[in-house]
Amino acid sequence: MKIGALPVPFPYAWHMRNVIRNCLILLLVLAPASGWAAAKLQHFTVMADGQPLALWAREIPRARGVIVLIHGRTWSALPDFDLQVPGEQRSVMLAFNAKGYTTYALDLRGYGKSPRDETGWLTPDRASRDVVAALEWLAHEKKIQKPTLVGWSQGSLISHLTAQRHPELISNLVLYGYPRNLASPAAIPPVSDSPSRQKNTRENAASDFITPGSISQKAIDAYVAAALGADPIRTDWRDQEKWTELDAAKVTTPTLVIQGERDPYTPIDAQAALFTHLGTADRHWVVLPAADHAALLENSGPAFVAAIVGFVSRPRY
Repeated sequence: MKIGALPVPFPYAWHMRNVIRNCLILLLVLAPASGWAAAKLQHFTVMADGQPLALWAREIPRARGVIVLIHGRTWSALPDFDLQVPGEQRSVMLAFNAKGYTTYALDLRGYGKSPRDETGWLTPDRASRDVVAALEWLAHEKKIQKPTLVGWSQGSLISHLTAQRHPELISNLVLYGYPRNLASPAAIPPVSDSPSRQKNTRENAASDFITPGSISQKAIDAYVAAALGADPIRTDWRDQEKWTELDAAKVTTPTLVIQGERDPYTPIDAQAALFTHLGTADRHWVVLPAADHAALLENSGPAFVAAIVGFVSRPRY
């Protein structure tokens, strides 16, 4: 018996063949569990107060956990969390898949594939109810209990409000780019009597990419095209005085606060006011160096994902 050009005793060759075979079997078994295979994008419909909502999913078998993503003020789930750029990996949903996590991303009413309701407005209460409807749908339809809830920008306010009102629905809370200073909140601007339905612009779509060299021009162009394609009309909000209900002390769910070092919406004193008053001792605060408000889409994306995976998989005692 020979392996390559060297003679090998038969028992040794037989043993090595079995070792190689067992290693290949082990790799086949573990590959899906580690999430290396890209998951297909799926679209589910969730009903909230009779309103259809689009819930996007990338589900992997034998996942380590489940992460639910909530977008911000202007753009919907797919541009934010599943950006496709030829030759570049910018999809947050796929990045979490690669770490072994199934991901879902919700279009709040009036965003992406979720139509506006009959009022034409979105409010903090309705947005939170949309998130609750998605979490309850996952529990009922997918048997997914208490996933991790991740909110970006205004989505972090919605996620905070949801965690404050319904801590039983989630296991972890991640607040990224939290734009409200709880110690000194900004005044709420007045709104018109009817929804203005303003057009979104290319300038608005590219406005969060502020750190030179943090992202390729090709990725910015892809984001602008995806954002305007998904959300050509700006969603109208009212009743934003409801944000005054936000109280960090009422958040009892384990919480991770993530801040980009150069994010103009998250000054350090505002993040400190949030973090230090959280009502849970199980809390972490991560600052992403040289990152800004769009860190999850930029070259800092892997650090953003690693921070969340590290928090979710932390030892419990």
